[in-house]
Amino acid sequence: MKIKSINPYDQSIYFETTQYTDEQIESCVDLSARVFEAWEKVSLPEKSNYLLKVAGDLKQNASVYGEIITKEVGKPITQSIAEIEKCAWVCEYYAKNGAHFLSEKIVVTDATNSYVKYEPIGCVLAIMPWNYPFWQLFRFLAPTLMVGNVAILKHASNVSKSALALQEIIERNGIPKGVFQTIIADSKQISTLIENKHIKAITLTGSEKAGKAVAAKAGSEIKKTVLELGGSNAAIIFEDAAIEEAAKTGAWARFQNTGQSCIAGKRFIVLEGIYDQFMDQFTKYVASYKIGNPMDESTEIGPMAREDLAEELEKQLKDALNKGAKLILGGKRTKAHFEPTIIEGITSEMRAYSEELFGPVASVIRVKTEEEAIDVANSSAFGLGVSLFSKNPERLTDYISELEDGAVFINDMVKSDPRLPFGGTKFSGYGRELSIDGMMEFVNKKTVYIK
Repeated sequence: MKIKSINPYDQSIYFETTQYTDEQIESCVDLSARVFEAWEKVSLPEKSNYLLKVAGDLKQNASVYGEIITKEVGKPITQSIAEIEKCAWVCEYYAKNGAHFLSEKIVVTDATNSYVKYEPIGCVLAIMPWNYPFWQLFRFLAPTLMVGNVAILKHASNVSKSALALQEIIERNGIPKGVFQTIIADSKQISTLIENKHIKAITLTGSEKAGKAVAAKAGSEIKKTVLELGGSNAAIIFEDAAIEEAAKTGAWARFQNTGQSCIAGKRFIVLEGIYDQFMDQFTKYVASYKIGNPMDESTEIGPMAREDLAEELEKQLKDALNKGAKLILGGKRTKAHFEPTIIEGITSEMRAYSEELFGPVASVIRVKTEEEAIDVANSSAFGLGVSLFSKNPERLTDYISELEDGAVFINDMVKSDPRLPFGGTKFSGYGRELSIDGMMEFVNKKTVYIK
């Protein structure tokens, strides 16, 4: 079966490959199992050097890899290059800190000597999405390889060139063949793959539906999962906020990568005393973004990744408008191209209130009190992250504990950082990526007790 990557800017076929057979996939898993026995014995300094080589490759060829992203998903080229540079950062971070994170933890007990030893578990299956095709993989892969695990990637079907390029990068920089492999597969094959005895755990970044299916299958096999699913992040603009800065930051939080980010600010909850001021500034910034060819370095908003995704977003928008929401800006779609859009007046019976809007549509909600703002933020079934904007951040301390999300950012957009754990609550999933917490998700924390 042929798998095609369609350039969403002009609908041309950018890349074409063939889906792997069941036998090819099984062969990949068998290779992983054999290579793991050697890879886990490679010293931490050697693994660190490998990651540094990969980081150097990524930085040196950022524009080459960035073009692949742009041609496959329509991301503006400057944002694609920034994604590649961030991948280099995460490799360097774990190359520098991995050995320290994995050092044995001495615990004083009644024993002569007792400690916790951190060991690899084997082959981890990574199921990844298209919106950040390099970053989503590297934020998992860098710590996983440093631990001594091996990995198999099943990427989204519309980014197959990115997926295959990732394996090429790893092998080009000396990491033994089989330590990391890409497979081109469909969901039915993944179900069978999870049953394979050599697959020890699964990490998935994707939709709520995909997360439920993978978690259920993995659970039936008693295999650990880490799920990073959708988000409907709130941004609360308090009356004492620096309004222009909040509007500028919030606009970019919503519309970078053409709004196709799980951690994008999607619901802007604004206190009524500053509502009109905020809307004026917010609309000004959104309207100023340059829309165009994503290969043009001046372009800030490109097409959505696929036409069907744009069509679904249009349905969600029309549902809101038909039920009384007000269109402030944008709203038009042409194939995969969707105008940056702002709506207000959404209510609980609208899809836009309860569902994730995965594209360039921002919802602005007026509230009367700070307590109401917190309640509205928590009303979502998702719990990935929330932003709070105030000139007096110290007074927001009590609100941090009231918010149900996995992250709270004050006076900035929610973003991932290798130094901090990343993950959500509720329907946004469970487990953590990045920092020491992410590295510890796929290790055997072995207790050693000597008397």
